[in-house]
Amino acid sequence: MTSETNLWGIHGGKTGDADTLFLKNSCVGLGWDLVGDLGRIAADREAFKKAIQIAYPASRPGAIPGNAGQLFRFKHEMKVGDYVIYPSKRDRLVHIGQVTGEYSYNPQINSGYPHIREVKWLHHVPRTSFNQGALYEIGSAMSFFQVKNYADEFIAVIEGTKPSIAPEVDDTVVAVGSDIEETTQDFVLKQLSRQLKGTPFEEFVSELLQAMGYNTRLQPDGEQGAIDILAHKDELGIEPPIIKVQVKSNDGNIGDPAVSSLYGNVGPGEFGLFITLGDYTTKARAFARSKTNLRLIDGYQLVQLIFTHYEQLGSRYKGIIPLKRVWVPEGIEGAVE
Repeated sequence: MTSETNLWGIHGGKTGDADTLFLKNSCVGLGWDLVGDLGRIAADREAFKKAIQIAYPASRPGAIPGNAGQLFRFKHEMKVGDYVIYPSKRDRLVHIGQVTGEYSYNPQINSGYPHIREVKWLHHVPRTSFNQGALYEIGSAMSFFQVKNYADEFIAVIEGTKPSIAPEVDDTVVAVGSDIEETTQDFVLKQLSRQLKGTPFEEFVSELLQAMGYNTRLQPDGEQGAIDILAHKDELGIEPPIIKVQVKSNDGNIGDPAVSSLYGNVGPGEFGLFITLGDYTTKARAFARSKTNLRLIDGYQLVQLIFTHYEQLGSRYKGIIPLKRVWVPEGIEGAVE
């Protein structure tokens, strides 16, 4: 990667609605569809501001420079050979690609994102692989922006080396303008991944299930094969239903063989529960959907359970994932360049 190569960040809508467009069509795109073809606008920022004002007359004056600046940079400053970072809200991965095409206006592909750049996707990395500061930076309030402060972490992935997670960074600090809920989820997952591998993570899940009202029994290694925890509502563990739980502390995708192995240990009247810090393959999820007594919990669903039952957890785990409840404004919009 040369000094002339830029690193850009882009979002695919507040709910990840552009995820399929970006990943299936090997491209990135921007909205502001009423502006039309950017190639017809003079190559200066004032012209782009005027185009935004005409297309969106109800825009707040303070938002116009930022919106126009994003379109200008996408058309004129992003170059073939640059790299682009796309943090997906759908699969919770950070996708890293290289720009392979010049700007084009193509509303036929997706009318909501007509401004297109072709991209070759190179890497698909779990969010837990990056420093919290890097995640804050790519969680910018803008749709399109340049990545500078934590560029080295993403460059390390591009060059095939492991990102360096700085130990001195305070992961508990939430950056201004970031998605607080999302970055808190990232923080919880990284804390669990770093500090509770293997058996300690099984012990944590056992306590979380207890906080949810279940009695639990940890199974000795190898005794029950794919079963790590037995959970049940009655104190003796003899009344149905019995829930057989398998736990994985890795942040990769769990495939169908592992899920099928768990289900093979589930008898009549029993339930299977698979919990992972990562995610599941499409085939594994399809298999689980075909079984009425099998449930898969991925990392972000696990975090939601932790949020719900956090007060019932012991001091040990509250020390590992220190959280406090706060009230924040909802739905405040606006972006600056």
